Amino acid sequence: MITVSPEIHLSPPAEPLRQTALGREVVVLGLAFAATLFVVSSVVWGIVGVDPIESALGKMIGISGDAVLATLITLVLWRIRALSLGIKALVACLLSLGAAPVSGMLDWGIHMACVWPEPVPFNPQYFAQVVVFTTSELFGWSCLYLALQYNAQVRASERRLAAMREEALSAQMRALQYQVNPHFLFNTLNSIAGLMEEGSTETARDMVLRLANFLRQTLALDPMADVRLDAEIALQLDYLGIEETRFSDRMEVSLDVDPSFGSARVPGLILQPLVENAVKHGVARTPGPAVLILGARRSDDGSLRLWVENSVPLSDANQPEGMGIGLANVANRLATRYAGAAECVTVPAGPGRNRVEIRMPLVL
Repeated sequence: MITVSPEIHLSPPAEPLRQTALGREVVVLGLAFAATLFVVSSVVWGIVGVDPIESALGKMIGISGDAVLATLITLVLWRIRALSLGIKALVACLLSLGAAPVSGMLDWGIHMACVWPEPVPFNPQYFAQVVVFTTSELFGWSCLYLALQYNAQVRASERRLAAMREEALSAQMRALQYQVNPHFLFNTLNSIAGLMEEGSTETARDMVLRLANFLRQTLALDPMADVRLDAEIALQLDYLGIEETRFSDRMEVSLDVDPSFGSARVPGLILQPLVENAVKHGVARTPGPAVLILGARRSDDGSLRLWVENSVPLSDANQPEGMGIGLANVANRLATRYAGAAECVTVPAGPGRNRVEIRMPLVL
């Protein structure tokens, strides 16, 4: 049966949205940077005897001119954003060195405009100081922008990696969840065919309806989501109701479930491999009556204990062949879901009995 499930991926519009967010961060940081320069230059000029109020207009014009140069540098760095950080830093340094003399000429022009008609001779020493200061200013801004750009790229990479990990985890969980279906389906269809050959068409019809209902419920489950324990138990009883047709004369199902834990959250179908193994290696191999018990209790350490106990032939001193596949399935799901805080083990249950137990955090 082919099922279509939603995939987790980054949609195409996500990239423009991230660029828009980066643009907003750049604008906010640029305004803060310009305001800081204005305040610092006002304080420095005031220390050397220049009235910060009278020089405010000139400083604003000069900073605006530098902002235009910084914007041009930013655009270049954005265009080469795919290059390595070292190359972009080198480009930023060269662009800052090249743009600084332009800022020095602008500063000289502003000075002439402020004292006009008095002449302002070109002062190489002052011009050099302006160039050095502006180079530091522009390169400082470039470093801040590169830091923002790098941070945005790292966050985008982390989002892509998280999405890929989640998608891979979802695929793994689905594979582990539906691993049990082929074997169960094979046995059930064989039983239906046998009933039809025997002429028990009404029983075969009921079994088909039960199978369809069970598959509809299992395939509708989200392997990444937990379900209520009482829902998981009910689903396993539906499964055992199908198997009861095969072993109606000798299979007895019993529950040992604390009703107060009905709302506990457990991974969907976590008991399915255990119940299926109990039927395959216990009930099917045991001559005469066979008992299968589903249990759920709180352990002494406060965790949740789930178990499936079943009759086994007395001749089977060791674990029956093939039992390990179902346990590995469950163990992998528990390791993925609880990262070492849960386990699936086989525990002694007495002569002619086998018990597989799940211990996991109790989440109500």
